[in-house]
Amino acid sequence: MAYQYFKSYLMTEAKQKISRQARVPAIYAGQRVDRAAADLFDEFSRANLSRWIRCGDLTVDGDQVKPKSKLKGGENLVLEAELSPGEDWQGAEQVPFRVIYEDPDLLVIDKPAGIVVHPGAGNPSGTLINGLLGYRESLNLLPRAGIVHRLDKDTSGLLLVAGSLKAHNALTKALQNHDISRRYCAITEGVMVSGQDIDQPIGRDPRQRLRQKVRPDGKEALTRVRVRDRFRAHTLIRAELETGRTHQIRVHLSYLGHPLVGDGRYGARSIVPPGASIDFLEVLRGFNRQALHAERLCLTHPTTNRTMELRAEPPEDFRTLLQALRTDRTLHEN
Repeated sequence: MAYQYFKSYLMTEAKQKISRQARVPAIYAGQRVDRAAADLFDEFSRANLSRWIRCGDLTVDGDQVKPKSKLKGGENLVLEAELSPGEDWQGAEQVPFRVIYEDPDLLVIDKPAGIVVHPGAGNPSGTLINGLLGYRESLNLLPRAGIVHRLDKDTSGLLLVAGSLKAHNALTKALQNHDISRRYCAITEGVMVSGQDIDQPIGRDPRQRLRQKVRPDGKEALTRVRVRDRFRAHTLIRAELETGRTHQIRVHLSYLGHPLVGDGRYGARSIVPPGASIDFLEVLRGFNRQALHAERLCLTHPTTNRTMELRAEPPEDFRTLLQALRTDRTLHEN
């Protein structure tokens, strides 16, 4: 299916009211309010959260505090604010993505690898949010342009986008309640003996700010991994998320000693089976992203309550790598 570009929808309201609350987990004891809020209300930018804290729209146990105030854990954060058009994200652009499904309340898109989801340091434009604002103008009224969950820059596949605030609230709640099934396919280094459920907490790596790691004081994280196919030095797996921590699949597979192909941040070593052909080496070494693709979403539609199952085949680079692994295995069969 060819890439689909953008059409516009009229904005229907000038502002959207926001109402959120969260209990501060014990692991945030000693942290600043604005930093904890950025994790607990991660649909909003940290700049907006800091502003809402300063003006009293985001309170701690009913009290107005400063963004740098420290937490003890167990406090109740309450956010009551208004989101105006363009205050969180600006800049509609044409960014390629494939639309799998859409109606006024829901968009499901197939994100290409290499596209950052939202603007940030080093990525002020050309992001998926810029593209969504160009595709449907009314998304400018929603937190993070309606995006409900995230995919890493170099992960391809299915992403949920709410088309209305009502749908956004329903999908966010469904995600928190584990009512949305997310399945990925991935290629790991090493031959996995069997699948398993990886129930290990994840938190930020204190030594490397851009990494996450398994740590006892981290957030609960559960990934269900099943083997699909084995090759001479690699494994094709299926991974289903029960939680949605940053880099969760990448961290958990690395923890098992089976990092994803191409994922140097989490320990991939570009291993090569003995006697591999030059053609195989070129494909393997030319795969310069983590071999991870979000292939299936199962959910209940946020307004019609219809059960939905959506799928997206892996992109060409993933399929080429998979074919090279199969060819290599065939060439070395006894």
